[in-house]
Amino acid sequence: MKRARIAFRGRELWAEAIENGEALRLPGGRVISAREAHWLPPITPGAAVYALGLNYADHNRELGFAAKQEKPLIFMKGGNAFVGHSGDTERPTDADQMHPECELVAVIGRPARNVPAHEALSFVDGYTVANDYAIREYLENYYRPNARVKNRDGTTALGPWIVDAADIPDPQALTLSTRVNGVEVQHGSTADMILDVAGLIAYLSCVTTLMPGDMILTGTPHGVHFCSAGDIVETEIEGIGRLVNHLVAS
Repeated sequence: MKRARIAFRGRELWAEAIENGEALRLPGGRVISAREAHWLPPITPGAAVYALGLNYADHNRELGFAAKQEKPLIFMKGGNAFVGHSGDTERPTDADQMHPECELVAVIGRPARNVPAHEALSFVDGYTVANDYAIREYLENYYRPNARVKNRDGTTALGPWIVDAADIPDPQALTLSTRVNGVEVQHGSTADMILDVAGLIAYLSCVTTLMPGDMILTGTPHGVHFCSAGDIVETEIEGIGRLVNHLVAS
């Protein structure tokens, strides 16, 4: 099943995708066209969001880093950073090196603490897509994902769907791609993660208790393409969905 968080006639609610996502079934059974919905980031209010930097060896080499980092680079994201499907993201006027990053997102389904890797995927409720823009001019100490880079309002598009984990039997066998104005600029596979989804859950659950609704953005493959205001950016993950975002001038 695919589900989306939307606003419809002044109400925020979760809806189920039907007709290949062209329509949505609201709680109570009413069906509306997907075009009638205002798409919200599919995140439960109050959930914690963990993000990974440098988790793909090919992207690390592209940026001039060692292919594999000694420890995972993990940072937190605040709620204001997120924007839903078909939403707008402001491109700062001084951000000449702003580029999209397609990422698989794991959504936790039940409390996880000290989980072994071989059991970790059983704690996943579902998966969604993120476009976690990076602004390279704002990085510190060569690579440090500070608030100015990764927590700006609306710079992480999320959605459109959360797809049930049961419908994604192997999260390490998915194709990721990014297109800017219809031209592919990023292509990769989740098979190339340094620390896979199960390993990330195991690692994080040894640090803190992961709770239902918490999200883990798992990193991005190679493919750096600087974008301009007016660009239409699509990030897509096989079997999960196509997330559209519009870059606008700030």
